[in-house]
Amino acid sequence: MHNDLAQIGTPCCDLPQTKRGHERRLALLLSANELFLERGYDAVSLDDIVQHAGGSKASIYKYFGNKEGLFTAICDYRCEQFSKDICEPFNVNTDDLRTYLIQTLMNFKTQILRFENAAFIRLILEQAQRSPKLALYIHEQGPKHVQLTIASALTKADEYGLIDCKQPIYAAQFYFGIIRHIEWPVLMSVDIQDNDQEIYDYFSYCVDRFLQGHQKV
Repeated sequence: MHNDLAQIGTPCCDLPQTKRGHERRLALLLSANELFLERGYDAVSLDDIVQHAGGSKASIYKYFGNKEGLFTAICDYRCEQFSKDICEPFNVNTDDLRTYLIQTLMNFKTQILRFENAAFIRLILEQAQRSPKLALYIHEQGPKHVQLTIASALTKADEYGLIDCKQPIYAAQFYFGIIRHIEWPVLMSVDIQDNDQEIYDYFSYCVDRFLQGHQKV
């Protein structure tokens, strides 16, 4: 995780050219991530981050531009990891579509139930209300990217005659509606009562209905 996080760049800002610079930048990212989750974005100052990580505010300005740039760099990494851990590209030659769709939902459930992921999503939602630019950026990097991956899978399945899906974007949006009854309670800190088997059975039922709606006539 730490090495990957260190490689996330910030537009118009420098990436360190030395090992010491990489270590300093990484320390700032890790400290900011920890403090934002612990206290919330507004309650954390640049001085707090520097005190926690060491170094100076000059390093923050050099590598991230400002506090928002630092937060965006963390969001980039977390969105990338979240998306990667949820769904991989669909291989029409080796993957069973039903299994792929159910497993993707199970992966989503696993990620959203992780405390740190849920806490950071809440933090993003809070900040997005104040910054439309950030909200759009995070949507493009996170939810939209995942939807497009599923839309691509549905497109391939249509091209190979597995289903009839001429509106894959709409279908992908509809498909991810299956997870909402888990996603929203988690984001509102409500405990999920269903066990893994119950959730799997629910996903299987919904995916079967989804695929029936896209059967070739």
